Amino acid sequence: MDLYSGVMNQLIEEFSQLPGIGQKTAQRLAFYIVNMPKDRVERFANVMMQAREKICYCSRCFTLTDREICPICADPSRDQKTIMVVETTRDQAAYEKTGKYNGVYHVLHGAISPILGIGPNDIRLKELIQRLEKDVDEVIIATNSTLEGETTAMYISKLIKPTGIKCTRIASGVPVGGDLEYIDEVTLLRALDGRTEL
Repeated sequence: MDLYSGVMNQLIEEFSQLPGIGQKTAQRLAFYIVNMPKDRVERFANVMMQAREKICYCSRCFTLTDREICPICADPSRDQKTIMVVETTRDQAAYEKTGKYNGVYHVLHGAISPILGIGPNDIRLKELIQRLEKDVDEVIIATNSTLEGETTAMYISKLIKPTGIKCTRIASGVPVGGDLEYIDEVTLLRALDGRTEL
C-alpha cells in the first residue's frame, strides 16, 4: 500500500536514486521541496536544468566547468608548469580548499582497474601526455592510496620518466589524530618511508 500520493512517491523515488541518499533522507528532501515557496522550487529546478545543459569539461584539465577553460586554468597567476594529476573533480576541490597549491590540475575521471575493466585508454591519460609536450616542470601524482590509485600512479610515472619531467607522488601515511595501533601496516610503512627531518 502506498503511504503517499503517486506524485509524492515519485518524488521520494527520484531522490532515493541519488548516490548516498537512503529512503529516509529521500522522504525528508521530498517534504522539504513540497514545503518550499513555489518560486524557490522553480529556481532550484532551473539551476538543475542549466547545470545539466551548460556544464562540460575544461578543454585543458577536464574538470567540470561552464566555460571552455575553467577558472583555474585561465588564471595567469597559477603556475602552469606544475600539473597535479587527480582522479576526480572532487579530489581537485579538496586540494583547492587547502589554499596551498598554486599549480594547475589534470582530472583523469577514474583510475586504472583491470578488475573493473578500466584500462589506460578509459581515463584521460592521452590528454595528459599531450599536455606534457608543452613547457612542464613537474607532474604531481595525487591519485588515491588504493590499489587502483597506486596502479595508476605507477603507470603515469613510467610514461613520464622518459620525458625528463620531474614526477612526484603525494605523501601518505598516518592521519592527524590517528591512533597507531589501529592503522594498517601498509599505511605505517608509507609513513615511515616518507618521514622528514625535524
